Parts: sequence; structure tokens; C-alpha cells
Amino acid sequence: MLVWDGWQRHEHPQLIHDSATTNKELPSQTAIPAGPQQTALSGAGIGSANIVQQPVQQNIGKIIKVKTDFLESEISTIGGDISYLALLKQSDTLDKSKPLVLFERGNGTHNYFAQSGLIGAGLPNHNSLFVSEQDHYELSGNAEQLQVRLKAEGNSKLKVTKVITFHKGSYVIDVTYEMENVGQKPITASSYFQLIRDSVAPVGSLRFLPTYTGVEVYTDKEKLKKVKFTDIDKGKLDYPKQADDGWIGILQHYFVSAWLPKEHTNREYYTHKLDGGLYAVGVVLPSLVIDPGQKANESSRLYAGPTEATLDKIAPGFGLTVDYGWLTIIAVPIFWVMSWFHSWIGNWGVSIILLTFLIKLIFFPLSAASYRSMAKMRLVAPKLEKIKKQYADDREQLNRAMMELYKTEKINPLGGCLPVVIQIPVFIALYWSILGSVEMRNAPFFGWITDLSSPDPFYILPLIMGASMIIQMRLNPKPADPMQAKVMQFMPIVFSVMFFFFPAGLVLYSIVNNVLSITQQWFITRRAEAEAESKGAVAKR
Repeated sequence: MLVWDGWQRHEHPQLIHDSATTNKELPSQTAIPAGPQQTALSGAGIGSANIVQQPVQQNIGKIIKVKTDFLESEISTIGGDISYLALLKQSDTLDKSKPLVLFERGNGTHNYFAQSGLIGAGLPNHNSLFVSEQDHYELSGNAEQLQVRLKAEGNSKLKVTKVITFHKGSYVIDVTYEMENVGQKPITASSYFQLIRDSVAPVGSLRFLPTYTGVEVYTDKEKLKKVKFTDIDKGKLDYPKQADDGWIGILQHYFVSAWLPKEHTNREYYTHKLDGGLYAVGVVLPSLVIDPGQKANESSRLYAGPTEATLDKIAPGFGLTVDYGWLTIIAVPIFWVMSWFHSWIGNWGVSIILLTFLIKLIFFPLSAASYRSMAKMRLVAPKLEKIKKQYADDREQLNRAMMELYKTEKINPLGGCLPVVIQIPVFIALYWSILGSVEMRNAPFFGWITDLSSPDPFYILPLIMGASMIIQMRLNPKPADPMQAKVMQFMPIVFSVMFFFFPAGLVLYSIVNNVLSITQQWFITRRAEAEAESKGAVAKR
């Protein structure tokens, strides 16, 4: 039996087969009734072994509007879905006068919403009809939270109320099922919480700077696992299906939504491809046995908001949604220092400049060694040209003569490269800390730079960047290979065009770094030339 079960898991990885849900029936891939003036979405549900076909609700539910200081939401009375969610503290990418809409559902729109339900015969799920006490809720005054109570309709002996709780100053939403058994027999029920989304990248994604849009699953044992939508299509699901901790969610640039069940509670994670280009991502919680006359609650938290540096306070490992790439260990302290600068300056652009100064100061000895080596190479360039002409037909003799010259002049031909190579990881980490930090989003610098996370609208910074590269290139020794020299001449143009599409914060960092490098290199080169002239004068005497 164990071998047969293992073979079934191998042959059908898309099936959820957990002891917590064995012999339980889950909602099927049926059409979801949409709200007013919306067309129904087909194929939204969750996958499972033992899928039972649920009848499609023909009636259209009402929309309940909710507003807090952080969120504006719409909840459908069909399933109690959170079908619309606007982040009031985050402006839209294209229209700064409007709030950013994270969740939205309907015909011809970007589809992304949250669902939940109960598993069991006759129990309310995301296709069931609920009744609300009010059509509009607003958090006001000194209230710390706001509750939307939805009672499930039907003749089930398990009376269910879905309670959606919004909190003041928070992107966390609590979803709780209050259950009461009014029958004469025990009732078994378990719950599921899922996100439905298409695979479309968010509007305004930066060109040449691809950021991750897809599923993330975290457990304490296996840490963070990324699951691309294409992996779900192919059945390549390399993430823990069962755990007693962690969370599951969907990440896009700057924003994340995730279900955060209680810690130390057994749960089953799943991903599923649906009809219409949609994907279901969710968690199933263990079943409960509710005796006659008894009550029980089942709940999970939903976070839907920006990927801030403080997310670890909400759930273990949740801070990893701030994606700094493979150099996270360096990028995190870099961003911390930049945040510290911002705490007493109040301008992220100035913070980037100060951070660049600090990093340049730390690496001053390495940079100085690199520029001294380059300066010496510039001074011996005429001698190298003579050697090349003298041994133009003898490559072996040419190499010997060049190495002898380097030895005589005490020059390491790689001396200008190695210090730069050592600094590369730090600068890449800084690059990603700027690119991945939501704090840079809509952060102004000065003048025409009103958003450090967006490209310069007038391309002024990229042009300055290109000019700084030309100046820096002329301070460097000319490459010995003519073809390489021509390539280097085109590099400033190529980089300038690429930087047209880069966030202004990254371009600002590059400009400041280049200006500091040019200044340092110019002084070191002039000092080397002065020393060479003084040695030459002494030799003539």
C-alpha cells in the first residue's frame, strides 16, 4: 500500500493527497459567479484527489464596500471573495492621483483576488451565497478594527458565519469561519484559503530589469521556494506540500499577497492551473469534528500589501519576499544603512548619494591601488608601443619583452582589475537593494525626478551617466587591441541607451559612483605623472 501510494504521488504530483484531507471533498474547478457588471470567470477552484463537482451559482451576489485608512476593498456575497483591493498609501504606477489596485476581478481586467471556503458535504465554499448585515463599512474614529460578518445561506446543520476583519494601520486581513452545529450528529469540516491570479506581470514593469512574478512557499525546514507559473503548467512543483508552519503567496515587484495560517498547525499547500489562464495558490487546514451543540472557529490571516523590510514581524520568513537576489546577505545591511541616512535626511536620493560616498570610502585603498596601476600603465604606454613595433613578427619574444618591462617598472598588469573585481559583489548588492525596495517607489529626489523607482522622464540622468563614462574611459590606459579600443568607445553609448529604461535611483547611484571614481583617478594619475617627472629630472642631473 505504501509503494502504491508513493507511485500515485509520483505519477500525479498535481493531486493533493494529505491525511488531513483524506476522504474530504474540495470545491471543484467550476465557474465563479462575479459581481455586478462583471462576467463570470470560469475554472477557478482548487485541485485535489476526490474532487466533487459543485453546482454553479446562477444568481449574482451583491458587492460590499469596505474602507480603512490603508485599504479600500470590495467583498462579494458569493463566497465572501475579496474581489477588489486598493492600497490607499501606494499610488498607481501610471496615474499617481489614484491608489494602486492590487486585487481586481472582471471581464477584460487583470484578475487577482482572494477566496476561501469550507470542505464538506453541503458546507459553504467560494461558490456559496452569503448574506451581509450592511452594504458599506468604514473604519472611523478611534476604532482599531472593522468586522464584516457574512452569514451563509442554506439548510446545513452547520451554521456558518464568515468574519472578515480589517485593522487600522495594517495590510493584514483576518478571515475567520465561526461554526455552530445545530444538528444531532457530529459534523466534520476543514477549510481552505486561496489566491486566484493570472500570470500577467504588473503594469509598468521595467524593461531590461525583469523582476519575479510568481508563487512563493515558505517553511522553516526548506525555507523559501519559488514556483513559477510555467512550472505549475509543467507540473514541476518543487515545494513542501505538507508542513506545520510557513505561508504561501504570490509575489510581484514591490507587492505580495499571502495566506499566513497560525504557526504549529498542520497544513497542506497546493498550486493548480485553472481554465482561462488562471492559477489557484492556497492552503488547506486540518479537519475539525464539531459535536452537536458545539461551536468552533477556523481562521487564517491574509497579507496584501507592499514588500516592506519589516514583514518578518508579521510572520517568520515573510521578510524574504523583499527580493534582493543572490547577494541578500550583503544587500540587507546596505539597505539598513541607506534607511538610517533617510531617517534623518528624509530624501532617498540624498541617502543614495551618501551611501555611495560611504562605500567608496570603505573601498578607497582598493580603488587607489587599482588607479595607481592604471596610471603606471599609462606612463609606460609609449614604451609598450616601441616593443610591439620591435617584435611585431615574434609573438613569443614580444610577451617576454612586455613582462620584462612590467618587472622593471614594478607594474602588475592585473593590478587595475583585481581590486575592481573584489568590489563587484557590493555594487551588485547595492543595485538590487535599490531595485527591490518598495521605499524607493514614488520617492522624489528633486526637480523633475519625482520617482526614483521609475526611469528619468527626460533622460537627463542617463545622458550625464554616458558623459561620465566617456571621461572615465579617457583616464584609463588605451587597450592594446585596436578592436577592443573601438568597443570601449561604443560602451558609453550602449550603456546610456540601456540606462534610459533603468530606475532613476540606479542611474543616480552610477553617476555619483563614476564622479567619485573620476575624481580619485584624476588625482592619483596626476600624482603618478608628477612622481615620474621628478624621477626623470633627478636622472638627468
